[in-house]
Amino acid sequence: MILDRIETQKDVKNLTVDEMNTLAEEMRELIINKVNTISGHMGPNLGFVEPTIALHYVFNSPIDKFVFDVSHQCYAHKILTGRKDGYTNSENYLKYTGYTAPEESEHDLFKVGHTSTSVSLACGVAKARDLKNETGNVVAIIGDGSLSGGEALEGLNNAAVLNSNIVVVVNDNEMSIAENHGGLYDNLRVLRDSDGKAECNFFKALGFDYYYLEDGNNIEKLIEMFKKVKDTKHPTVVHLHTLKGKGLKVAEENKERFHYMMPDTLDENKNIKVQNAGTSESYDSVTLEFLKNKVKEDKRTMVVNAATPGVFGFDKNYRTELGSNYTDVGIAEEHAVAYSSALAKCGAKPVFCVMSSFVQRTYDQLSQDLCLNNSPLTILVYWGGISGADATHLCTFDIPLISNIPNMVYLAPTNKEEYLAMLEYAYNQNEHPVALRVPTCKFVSTGVEDKTDYSVLNKYKVVESGSEIAIIGLGNFYWLGKEVKNYLKSELNIDATLINPRYITGVDEELLNSLKENHKLIITLEDGEIDGGFGEKISRYYGNSDVKVLNYGSKKEFTDRVSPAELYDRYHLTKEHIKSDIEKYI
Repeated sequence: MILDRIETQKDVKNLTVDEMNTLAEEMRELIINKVNTISGHMGPNLGFVEPTIALHYVFNSPIDKFVFDVSHQCYAHKILTGRKDGYTNSENYLKYTGYTAPEESEHDLFKVGHTSTSVSLACGVAKARDLKNETGNVVAIIGDGSLSGGEALEGLNNAAVLNSNIVVVVNDNEMSIAENHGGLYDNLRVLRDSDGKAECNFFKALGFDYYYLEDGNNIEKLIEMFKKVKDTKHPTVVHLHTLKGKGLKVAEENKERFHYMMPDTLDENKNIKVQNAGTSESYDSVTLEFLKNKVKEDKRTMVVNAATPGVFGFDKNYRTELGSNYTDVGIAEEHAVAYSSALAKCGAKPVFCVMSSFVQRTYDQLSQDLCLNNSPLTILVYWGGISGADATHLCTFDIPLISNIPNMVYLAPTNKEEYLAMLEYAYNQNEHPVALRVPTCKFVSTGVEDKTDYSVLNKYKVVESGSEIAIIGLGNFYWLGKEVKNYLKSELNIDATLINPRYITGVDEELLNSLKENHKLIITLEDGEIDGGFGEKISRYYGNSDVKVLNYGSKKEFTDRVSPAELYDRYHLTKEHIKSDIEKYI
């Protein structure tokens, strides 16, 4: 195997083109086997194998700097830069993260997992090089729909006038996670159709030197192209037309589905395994049905997402069914919030669906475009909570981020009936922006309609009355609160009060005051970061009283692929830990 001769990126320079083509196929096999075993980004990585080999053949990393956008196309780069064992040995599959990571290798400059960042970062790298009178190429790699992100456009705008070496490799595989959306991608299509010769050229209009390669998976042509632009003194764009999922037929034919792949998706023949279709209800299925019905009932309804339809279960058939009442704005969460705010302000009924980790890009728009204008937008926040995700995709920060903006109402349902009632309230009201933290816990249906008037804000629900200790379990962790209550009863004979707060953004002063009469200790549980979170509101309220408060949630830290069980133990989020902590106070 050619791969046996590759220990570092320098070894690529000793290969012939034929050997590099063989190497590409060997690397693809490694990627397919690993991703099918532990999950990961399949399509983006398979489509960028040949460009990665050619980049390392022509350039001299780490003297020449590679800055990956999102970095979910960096698997081949990792294999070539001393981390091959993470792909050849199944025991090491979890040794390296799925994104670039400077702690792993000097060939990774940044820890990156959110999109549209590479050109801005590369701009800073290039400027720092120039300030220090150093040499070397700076190569920004961007693709998979990332060009539509605001930061990408800001970066391109500034890179174009850098007046020194910066090479932007545009990996154009005609896709985002799903299909691309927006006028910029129309121009990419025009450029592809004209072999890069169209007079209408976005990159040239900005001031870049521009090169196009139709066969972006041809190693010989890639080498020739990269040699042309190496050591250039001008900002340069190399536009590559690549094939997402290359080398895996089902990924080439099902590009959206194979952007990211769960374990054990492929059989021994690399076909999709026949899976038993799940028919049980879930919070996703309830949401899909709710939105579909609203579109049928009221043509003012607009479902909005930013290039991650799979997170919400919006498959192609569902998107087609919604028709003009569905908008995918591309990778542009900032635009999605402002666009949705304006829709709501002007009488439409928008529902913006977003993954918790990606809310982080929208803070200014949430504050200024939405909440300052008090537009009645409904936001559904998915996947919020403590998880074993990579450091780049943690979903523990949405509560502090969203819940402290004036005018925002942030709700945390605990079961199907609450969720549907909150959805109806959010959709029909015209007073505030309302966000719902879609539950990630086990699906629960009480079978009893929730008739709560959620327009009466910040009224908590006492589910079970007790004394001495009150447990306030928010959203996903209401069920942990119930477990703790039962455990305290069996172990310490304490009959605690159990409260479902429902509202993340405010405190129920009347209820909290009443607890002072016969409660000495308040426990708050939230599935997210404590600092700036829900529990701190309760602690602050009781700060000048004799009531003690213990806040439970995640610490302010970036965890990286740490199992939830380990994190729950670290944060004392178990009934045993909480009982032990309580014993110190009673």
